[in-house]
Amino acid sequence: MTDLARTPKHIGNLIRRTRKKLGLSQAELGDKAGFRQETISLIETGNPATRLETILAVLAALDLEFHVAPRSKDDDAMIEDIF
Repeated sequence: MTDLARTPKHIGNLIRRTRKKLGLSQAELGDKAGFRQETISLIETGNPATRLETILAVLAALDLEFHVAPRSKDDDAMIEDIF
């Protein structure tokens, strides 16, 4: 399944959802990715100052990859924007 993320908050939500699906705590994910629990928390809350290399390391620790595609023209609200 492919999820769409257009903002740091969307990326954080996707990371949180996957982490929980795998049954990992923030500390456990941090250990796998080589970061502190606090860093994982900042990413999951959508901190826009997070470095790209940090996000890529966390994605790799979750066995996820980063894809770039042309932006879709669909204006439908994403589920995270509704709540």
